[in-house]
Amino acid sequence: MAYESSPYGGYNAYREIGVKTASQGKLVVMLYEGAVSNLEKAAALVSDDGKIEPGRIESYGNCLQKAMDILTELEISLDMDKGGEIAQNLMSLYVYFNRQILDATISHDKSKITFVRDMLSQLRESWMSASNSTANTQTKIPGPSPSLNISG
Repeated sequence: MAYESSPYGGYNAYREIGVKTASQGKLVVMLYEGAVSNLEKAAALVSDDGKIEPGRIESYGNCLQKAMDILTELEISLDMDKGGEIAQNLMSLYVYFNRQILDATISHDKSKITFVRDMLSQLRESWMSASNSTANTQTKIPGPSPSLNISG
């Protein structure tokens, strides 16, 4: 088994099973959680004056890149035909968030990172409420599981 070589093997196997069996709403929540987590990690690496220790710059960039990858995954998963105005609004938000994160990657502007993190946290809460509703608990996504790694 591939998971045995890692000290987190059991956790990774558990998480993979969770992703494969999650409802569509819960998968969206998991993506938001991954983005929020990575933005929190990135923000923690920046001092209030916008400085990052040289040995932490790569981690900072990786965390922001993962958050942007997740936002891109959320963008491409939108059904613009069925989603109507809500899907259009979410698309606009995701594009805006990606721009803010890209700018923060260069400027080390901690306030932009925390702003996007806070907005994604609010969206996550809304999706959690929706995914916990009775109508959504039996919906499954057909096909292969997402290939995006949301862990930090």
